[in-house]
Amino acid sequence: MKEFGYRRAHDVTGAVALLAADPEARFLGGGTNLVDLMKSGVERPALLVDVRELPLDRVETTADGGLRIGATVTNSDLAAHSEVRRHYPALAQAVLAGASGQLRNMATVGGNLLQRTRCGYFTDVSKPCNKRAPGSGCPAVAGEHHNHAVLGASGHCVAVHPSDMGVALTAFDAVVSYESADGPGRIPITDFYLPVGDTPHRETALPPGALITHVSLPAAPVAAHSRYRKVRERASYAFAIGSVAAALDIEDGAVREARLALGAVASRPWRARAAEAVLTGAPADGATFAAAADAELAAARPLPDNGYKVTLMRNLVVSVLTELAGGDAR
Repeated sequence: MKEFGYRRAHDVTGAVALLAADPEARFLGGGTNLVDLMKSGVERPALLVDVRELPLDRVETTADGGLRIGATVTNSDLAAHSEVRRHYPALAQAVLAGASGQLRNMATVGGNLLQRTRCGYFTDVSKPCNKRAPGSGCPAVAGEHHNHAVLGASGHCVAVHPSDMGVALTAFDAVVSYESADGPGRIPITDFYLPVGDTPHRETALPPGALITHVSLPAAPVAAHSRYRKVRERASYAFAIGSVAAALDIEDGAVREARLALGAVASRPWRARAAEAVLTGAPADGATFAAAADAELAAARPLPDNGYKVTLMRNLVVSVLTELAGGDAR
């Protein structure tokens, strides 16, 4: 591991100033991803700026009935918060599915959104990787890619985003607030993660050196009737091979409102707009749910060894929506 400096930030302005003064500095929250990447040599910061003691560790109810979640709130505290469990249960379920209790006690909301892909080529500095070394190539396209993207990928990168939390936040139209050297800003989470295109090393729309301060969830009554379901290769904690965050509002047997986001299928949490359009106003039954899944997955472009994900995600979407509809959708 490269030798590095360490500074503890005591206020947001000071933290941002420290990064502005050193382009090789990185913010340190729980360190559950960054420290691993430092050990493998993927990240080689000259300075770590510890932000854990900043006053960003609260979950607050907003005037419109939504939530304002501080960036240093731990995953454990977020999942256990009564307002999260009551009004956004899929978010609590996603956090609990994401990692062991020990990791949740350390990991922070801001850090979770900024975690890097777990693609083996990215984490192995002896291999080329366009995300780590732009222009070096993407060996996953012809190599090991069984858990890689089937939506929104490009020939430059087929890795998937690993966050469970991000999938639920995407379904609920979260907004990411940040502080930068140029002042504060806000980015809807659907715009926060950039399309992979030919610049996979540019992962988010966050300005250089900016610090995430809060994540806001607008009031969404439909979110109270939501589920998060994750499929993984082992029963123990593992990254998803597919996941779904869904919410349904059903009235008189028809879907009045639907929210749907998919995980582990793209370089970012995937908002399933095509599926939502099929669901809205349609009968809450198995035929509708299957049609919604098919509409979203029509754009899938699987690689030779990950075509199973299309079938898996279709079945997962139908299963979760059926459960939300009361388990008797036919």
